[in-house]
Amino acid sequence: MGLLRGIARTAVVAGTASAVAGRVRRHQDQHFAEKDAQAADEQQYDDQQDDGGDQQIPDQRSSSDTSSVLDQLKELGELKSSGVLTEQEFADQKAKILA
Repeated sequence: MGLLRGIARTAVVAGTASAVAGRVRRHQDQHFAEKDAQAADEQQYDDQQDDGGDQQIPDQRSSSDTSSVLDQLKELGELKSSGVLTEQEFADQKAKILA
């Protein structure tokens, strides 16, 4: 029983770390893409000299980020309800996912 719990805990920690790293990477990619788009818009504006070419860039949020977080929380809830995770471990992992 202790070995299974240790394996499950390791899997949760590794999965959480992987998910967090992926979200950080997507966030950074989005941030840099927005900066590049803003710089391109500023350059275009300078080139057109108030020709009305300034465009708004819509905020692009991926629904896959939200569904990924929900899936992770569901998995944590299942591990907690099955007794693999303690209340404290569950709370710690939940805080990491939501941060």
